[in-house]
Amino acid sequence: MNYNLTEDQRAFQLTARKFAEQQLAPNAKAWDEGPVFPKQTFVAAGKLGFMAMYIPEHYHGIGLGRLDSAIIMEELASGCTSTAAFISIHNMAFNMLSKYGLPAFVEQWCEQLASGEKLASYCLTEPGAGSDAASLATKAEKQGDHYLVNGSKAFISGAGDTDLLVTMVRTGKAGPKGISCLAIPADSAGISYGKKEEKLGWNSQPTRTISFENVRVPVENLLANEGDGFKLAMEGLDGGRINIAACSLGTASSSLKLGKEYVMERQQFGRAISEFQNTQFKLADMLTELTAARQMVRLAAFKLDQNDPDKTAYCAMAKRFATDIGFEICDQALQLHGGYGYIKEYPIERHFRDTRVHRILEGTNEVMRLIISRKMLDDVNSTLIQ
Repeated sequence: MNYNLTEDQRAFQLTARKFAEQQLAPNAKAWDEGPVFPKQTFVAAGKLGFMAMYIPEHYHGIGLGRLDSAIIMEELASGCTSTAAFISIHNMAFNMLSKYGLPAFVEQWCEQLASGEKLASYCLTEPGAGSDAASLATKAEKQGDHYLVNGSKAFISGAGDTDLLVTMVRTGKAGPKGISCLAIPADSAGISYGKKEEKLGWNSQPTRTISFENVRVPVENLLANEGDGFKLAMEGLDGGRINIAACSLGTASSSLKLGKEYVMERQQFGRAISEFQNTQFKLADMLTELTAARQMVRLAAFKLDQNDPDKTAYCAMAKRFATDIGFEICDQALQLHGGYGYIKEYPIERHFRDTRVHRILEGTNEVMRLIISRKMLDDVNSTLIQ
């Protein structure tokens, strides 16, 4: 078993790190305070392939696996957590389109989505359907050559500023088998957007509700088949959980570096804080936990690439562990800064705010525990316990 990165993976990592250092980190504070949705930055990311990481080359992607993509996502998040997270969401929605859309429809969108000139949102959550995604109520009635969509979505990243909405809708009876997936142009007649939500973090990207009122969507915009929407949504979330876990790693790594630099410079009681054993032990624990979380994320990404039967449980474990640990490392790094960590002049407080939501989105960490435990208890063939 070789834990070293390949030459290609190191090249991806260094390219993403350079982009994070030059394009993301210098602007992260301004985007957070603006906030300004950095659309031109997404175009710059598109030139490097980051807006189409695991999209096939014939759809203008670079066709990477999930492990390679996780390495890239970790580096991007070290520059700006919020912007990296939107890149993940865009990739998730674009990937669903490229895998399950009719080729002629995908061709209409793929080049501009891959370049970052157009952006995609993933629309699953509703005001009354968060973790219980199978209870979603947004309805799509088939009428001849189109669907008529009515309902609403909540907490949609990029809403109002994106171009394509990959949307879960109900085309059948109650439960997961009645859910389908439609790719809906964001400027379609009958779509309206709520106010930009004021959030604790993730301020470089807008979050709004979306309302659908008699929105006509051509049947050609259906992804896969009617009734496949829940399966598509859950498949998308496996990869999304890997990416959000990787974003937590990148932000935690940046926080740990900031904490190390601060304690080596800050003097108290006549010596650097780094010389105190309590500080050294704290740094050692933070680095150990970060390293453990990184290996778990990369293992889960490998399992996803291999289509392992237990891949969903591995993705859930990685998401649960890495987002909890990532937030804890940011919190401990802020503690090392003392009062300065609470001041916006220092980026550590933004890292703290931006990673908090990672424990909620892509399925709360409580739901991750349900996924893991059910797989362990219900599947007699599972190899999770060896």
